[in-house]
Amino acid sequence: MPAQHTIFGRPVRLQMPPRRFQLLGAIVVFLIVTLTLFGPPSSVDIPTVEEVKDTIKNPHLPKLPSLPSVHSPFGPSAHKPPIQPNSTTSSSYGVVEWFSDFKWRNPFSSSVTLDENRALLPPRKERPPIYTYYEPRHKQDKAVEEAEQRLLLAWRRAWWAQGFRPQVLSLAEAIKNPYYGRVQRMQLDAKAETEIMRWLAWGFMKGGILVDWLAFPMAPYDDPLLTFMRRKEYPKLTRIQPLNNAVFFGEDAQVEKVIKKALDNPLFKDPNANKDKIAELGSNEGGAMIGLLTEEDMDVDSKADGVAYYSSEAISSTYKTVSEKLTNTTQAKGLNELATLINSHLHLTFQSTFTDGLAVVKPLPEHTTALMYEAIDIARNLTQCPASPIPDSCPPNRPKCKPCNPSHTQSLQLMTSFQNTSTLYSIGVIPHPYTLCLLHYTRDAIDGNFLRRETQRDQWVLAATKDLLGDDASGEHRVLHLKEMIASPYLRSNSLWLTAERESQHDLDWIFGFQLPRIAADSAPSSSVSPGPQPRPDMPEPLKGVEVPEERWIVNEETRLHKAREAIKSTDKNMRPIVDMVEKWNLYDTEAWRFARAWSARRRVEREKWEEEETKFAGTERKAGVQSGDGGRWND
Repeated sequence: MPAQHTIFGRPVRLQMPPRRFQLLGAIVVFLIVTLTLFGPPSSVDIPTVEEVKDTIKNPHLPKLPSLPSVHSPFGPSAHKPPIQPNSTTSSSYGVVEWFSDFKWRNPFSSSVTLDENRALLPPRKERPPIYTYYEPRHKQDKAVEEAEQRLLLAWRRAWWAQGFRPQVLSLAEAIKNPYYGRVQRMQLDAKAETEIMRWLAWGFMKGGILVDWLAFPMAPYDDPLLTFMRRKEYPKLTRIQPLNNAVFFGEDAQVEKVIKKALDNPLFKDPNANKDKIAELGSNEGGAMIGLLTEEDMDVDSKADGVAYYSSEAISSTYKTVSEKLTNTTQAKGLNELATLINSHLHLTFQSTFTDGLAVVKPLPEHTTALMYEAIDIARNLTQCPASPIPDSCPPNRPKCKPCNPSHTQSLQLMTSFQNTSTLYSIGVIPHPYTLCLLHYTRDAIDGNFLRRETQRDQWVLAATKDLLGDDASGEHRVLHLKEMIASPYLRSNSLWLTAERESQHDLDWIFGFQLPRIAADSAPSSSVSPGPQPRPDMPEPLKGVEVPEERWIVNEETRLHKAREAIKSTDKNMRPIVDMVEKWNLYDTEAWRFARAWSARRRVEREKWEEEETKFAGTERKAGVQSGDGGRWND
């Protein structure tokens, strides 16, 4: 007799469902299993009907893309391709991605990255570390320490702009040197002990470049001394004689050998008996350590044109206005004025490097006035005379310089094409192709018919390189030259390339190595210079042969520029295809825009990462009370 199944005491009859429901259930289970194992179907790699027809008609065309391979859940697992660290960053226009490779001199990044949105950049050149030693005095006034932090920040910023990785060492590094205990037992005077501790900290960091925190690079980027220091190859331990003990460079083993020999000096066998002789070593032109060594232990270089050293002797003899305030009662004010003086000299060095002045590159100038506002604003900041407690002074390494005169500032001009000359600094703004279409054709929107029938391709790249390459160069040749201008080691020191869709540009002070003027005087330029903010230079003269638009047309440009920015960052399903269509219609303009955007983003990420690593040490923006991009007419 069959068993009777029950639930809660009630009999239950088990009956198979109709066949149609069995078939439906089997299909549902099959679909669930298929999607689970193989994922949803994708048509990205499947050839279109048009591609099949073209291949049949034209057998010489490239082969059709192969169908996507089916993943076997029972086959071996495969790793994902590696992604370079710090190669992405977020922005209001989506994620900015880049890939660093030696093949960066390629007209299209996607041919290497296999991703249209990932820009191909040159490998990031390793920055040689450059060290300084700073230890605040015991029970130092807070205002004095803050002023010293601002000087250290200026030191870090100047060396960073020249391609180095500045780091501020302290007693913490000296303590970790094996010789620290031996020096402590000697009970030396403060000056000699500080000098030796400086070397111990440098020795712990395995050599490299050691400079005083009042030694600043004041020369063009291609200065011979700075170029040599960037090579990170120092055949022998060397000091720069005109700078006393301000600059040393050498390898790890050389520094270790010199420290050991100096501490083995017979004077240290009985430090108390030789106390006066050890104190006299501090008066040596190279400091106490040099006095303990012989001429055979270290090379001496007599060329130091690339570095300015603001030693106490130089300040007291040349900059008396500042020197008079470096007393116990006004020391903080004197240090702040010294920081302002050094900043003005760094700015003056930049201006003297580019004797032909500055040029703002403005291709297709008829309807792009609003596009150039920021570039012109930065150029005017660079040509403005810097504020200084001693306006007619010169850096210590260039005593016969020509001070900036507010009545005769640097030349500032507009150009329709880039000019590759080392005596002219250029600032360019690369617009997204969609932005350029709205402005150049004075339209509020773009559609496919207008794009194909009325617009010309890659107009911006063609116009920007016309004077440099003529009319016959190909688009590939032009975009490669533009990439060289943006990213090659020495051309990039002569120009700055921005993207039009970013409303503010961070890190300008770190790019140039000095703080650009934040405030301008209200009065007109005068022949006599005075301390404090200086007047801003006038706007550049309009381009010859180009009509200056009326204010109402400029307002229309600003409105279209805003619409373009919103469209490019939009994720709307109706707007996104139009922007993509414009990008594909202007491949070289799009490649130039993506390259410049990624280059700027990587530069910013590199500095922010470094600032984050150094945040606990002296001279950082946080300890100096400064925020990145803080203040100014062109920053957030």
